[in-house]
Amino acid sequence: MRRDVIQTLLVANRGEIACRIFRTCRDLGITTVAVYSDADADALHVREADLAVRLPGAAPADTYLRGDLVVAAALAAGADAVHPGYGFLSENAAFAAAIQDAGLVWVGPPVKAIELMASKTRAKELMAGAGVPLLAPVDPATAGPDDLPLLLKAASGGGGRGMRIVRELDSLGSELLAAAAEAASAFGDGEVFAEPYVERGRHVEVQVMADAYDTVWALGTRDCSLQRRHQKVIEEAPAPGLDDALRARLHDAAVAAARAVGYRGAGTVEFLVSAEGRPYFLEMNTRLQVEHPVTEAVFSVDLVALQLRVAEGEPLDAVVPAAAGHAVEARLYAEDPARDWQPQTGALLTLEVPDAPGLRLDTGYTGGDTIGVHYDPMLAKVIAHAPTRTAAVRLLAGALERARIHGPVTNRALLVRSLRHPDFVAGRLDTGFYDRHLLALTAPGDGDPATAALAAALAEAVAATTHGTGPAPTPSRFGAWRNVPSQPQVKRYRSEPDGTEHEIAYRTPRTGIPEPYEAGSGTRVVSVTPTRVTLELDGVTRHFGLAYDRDRDRVHVDTAGASYTFTALPRFTDPTTRTDPGSLLAPMPGTVVRLAEGLAPGAVVEAGQPLIWLEAMKMEHRILAPASGTLTALHAAPGHQVEVGALLAVVQERAAGAPAPEETA
Repeated sequence: MRRDVIQTLLVANRGEIACRIFRTCRDLGITTVAVYSDADADALHVREADLAVRLPGAAPADTYLRGDLVVAAALAAGADAVHPGYGFLSENAAFAAAIQDAGLVWVGPPVKAIELMASKTRAKELMAGAGVPLLAPVDPATAGPDDLPLLLKAASGGGGRGMRIVRELDSLGSELLAAAAEAASAFGDGEVFAEPYVERGRHVEVQVMADAYDTVWALGTRDCSLQRRHQKVIEEAPAPGLDDALRARLHDAAVAAARAVGYRGAGTVEFLVSAEGRPYFLEMNTRLQVEHPVTEAVFSVDLVALQLRVAEGEPLDAVVPAAAGHAVEARLYAEDPARDWQPQTGALLTLEVPDAPGLRLDTGYTGGDTIGVHYDPMLAKVIAHAPTRTAAVRLLAGALERARIHGPVTNRALLVRSLRHPDFVAGRLDTGFYDRHLLALTAPGDGDPATAALAAALAEAVAATTHGTGPAPTPSRFGAWRNVPSQPQVKRYRSEPDGTEHEIAYRTPRTGIPEPYEAGSGTRVVSVTPTRVTLELDGVTRHFGLAYDRDRDRVHVDTAGASYTFTALPRFTDPTTRTDPGSLLAPMPGTVVRLAEGLAPGAVVEAGQPLIWLEAMKMEHRILAPASGTLTALHAAPGHQVEVGALLAVVQERAAGAPAPEETA
């Protein structure tokens, strides 16, 4: 067999996965090449690469999804191999063929294997012939009440796009149309199929690695059941609670699937495991998975290094590496779980995760970077490995809790609460976890935001009167009052993102150290600097770290077990912030992808009716009618780019008891 020694590798991807692949390349002495869009010109993966080639434009369709541009970039940089990462073109057979046609080494599976597994419907037919257990497909045209609930899925692509759960036959037709439209928009293929929806099923997968010499490794199981919008949030290896017989069956099925398509390289065979312990094949991902680090930790392997080794024509060892311990991974997203998982954008001021034995951070961002609107909102993956599951979960939760993350709202608090939830701790996992527990997991916590706001006010008081010792806020933004010892000083803050307001009164005595204005509050000020406050609260000493976002009038407060973000408020309400009743504002920057059928000024709408669909950071969001009434203004149209807070439409609410206006012919 031909042997190719890779000297220079281009990664046809961005962000975290590009940085992760570059790390292995540095260890192996391989020169690295990045590609980047205009939006990513100063991204971390560009800064870490040895060479970089610009792909003009910002949208994925104009840049990272342009296979011809990526091939040209590889040739221009003198690369001899291309690694696709995950997402984008990683499972595109035509792109893999184009790489090889250009004389470059493709660090991925054979083109034929990608083609065979590209369509979920065709893949299931192939797996049936290989004896892999399957769910019986359902024909939507003949589906009846006994077939419910159904799961609609896009035949191409993944990431939850084009996926719908149908529980009522009356909604099947409309959901089919919506799923097909979303699939066509995301993957260029509107084919959708239906299968039974397994309630309380678990998402369990097997990592495979294969070479060209008929060696196929099954590198254990992973549980990826904790998902939002059918996209994974927390993953772990090995999958807990599986008996030896089920593990063996999953391993055997995964190896059979890989052999059935002549697989080479790293791949993942995904299964749905019912509450009764029956496994069903879902799909095979012909690429490296986001969650691959948990397998690397448990098996002490570098999957990227193994991919490169197989691509160079080298054989795998005959014996599968031994597993040890347990690993858990959490995906840190710039999103607000309490507000329908809305993606967040803006400046990431700080991203610091504790460094300790057993912890690993994979990220495509550092403090000072900007989170844009064009790509997935994942900031980083935090991975913990320990001898036992209990120890790994505790290590990960503690690391996330102590992390310093300043900037857009993230899902950090949700991750910590999820890892400490009794069901997760006990290994009671299924894909409905967040459907059942999201409200409790996003409810206000047991922290003490009022004391954190006090710490912010005291630190800012010192910062405003200190020269050269800290970031002094500008008086025009944080208040123009002076510290007069005989009078209380007042600062007002709004907690982000819940909107709770705090009013802090303090005074500055002759010592120069500000203190709470109210005596007998049980709070004693130990020390204050612009970046650190120490308070004694009812006999317990607590420390607060401060960081400032002066451009947005924000102060970030970190303390043991909790972090807070406050926006400084003026003394009086700004009337320009008010909007007319019934205004529909864009909750995030994005692109209008479609409108409700027949939506136009004068249309009658019902409360909760989806009116406008926005796409932002690879996710689709519905804008709902705030009340029943009449649409009086419409400023959105498909294809429009909108900023956060942009006025999309206005609904005039129908008076209580008033009849709905008659539809005109």
